[in-house]
Amino acid sequence: MQSNAIKETNFTFPGQVSVYKGKVRDVYNINQELLVMVVSDRISAFDVVLPKAIPFKGQVLNQIASKFLKATEDILPNWVIDVPDPSVTIGRKCEPFKVEMVIRGYLSGHAWREYRDGKRVLCGVTMPDGLKENDKFPEPIITPTTKASVGHDEDISREDILAKGIVSEEDYNKLEDYTRKIYQRGTEIAADKGLILVDTKYEFGKVGNQIYLIDEIHTPDSSRYFYKDGYEERQNKGEKQRQLSKEFVREWLIENGFQGKDGQKVPEMTNDFVNQISERYIELYEHITGDKFVKSDVSDVLRRVEENVNKAITQLV
Repeated sequence: MQSNAIKETNFTFPGQVSVYKGKVRDVYNINQELLVMVVSDRISAFDVVLPKAIPFKGQVLNQIASKFLKATEDILPNWVIDVPDPSVTIGRKCEPFKVEMVIRGYLSGHAWREYRDGKRVLCGVTMPDGLKENDKFPEPIITPTTKASVGHDEDISREDILAKGIVSEEDYNKLEDYTRKIYQRGTEIAADKGLILVDTKYEFGKVGNQIYLIDEIHTPDSSRYFYKDGYEERQNKGEKQRQLSKEFVREWLIENGFQGKDGQKVPEMTNDFVNQISERYIELYEHITGDKFVKSDVSDVLRRVEENVNKAITQLV
């Protein structure tokens, strides 16, 4: 199955002027107007792309994002124009804001690691004393990061964003407002499916004066989910939460001595482990969307993608 995962793409589409290859997505620029986002089956952790691709991962991410972008378009418009293939989204080319809006409802992940080390201020936001890992914050907090073109994204405060002129105050206020509203919507949808949307990140862009929601939302790569059932009980007992996110891959890497630091080597990924990751992504898809996952035909996956995109571009341009 792995030979039919999308590890890399090298397409030439009609009107293509450039291509940007990210950790997971390959983004083709068509006539400076459209972006063709191919969501590959690559997987990254600690800012490192792992050596093996995960079957159906790209389809899972693309289809979850598509569903949630549709479910939030009454809050603000998004970049999507067409989803011509299970692993591809085509949308309008926006000028992206140079920050990612991270919102956290619970003390988990990076926020917990900072808190555990004694910090009580994250991105200019004060976190209350007396919390333990995975406790709910009194109110969700917004902890932005810079959008690094290379290297790691860095935590940044609202004050620094405005002082450095990265985003205007008028736009930044809108981004915060949209972030809270989309997170609230995501929280409600997750709760309906027996899940807790713990934390997530959003990216925004602009065309003229119009702000758009861009990239993906509420996927296991951009969000952390807990199972709602038993959450309180596990917190009271100090037990680990059952979660649906990429965290289990990070935990496996840490257990095997890898955290993306200099000199560390990515541990051997067996086919069995790769298939486990694939199953976990499919499990999350079915939980968060409430839909049965239908595996796409991957007998010649690159040809399928190319044909579907060419057809869509012909109709759109």
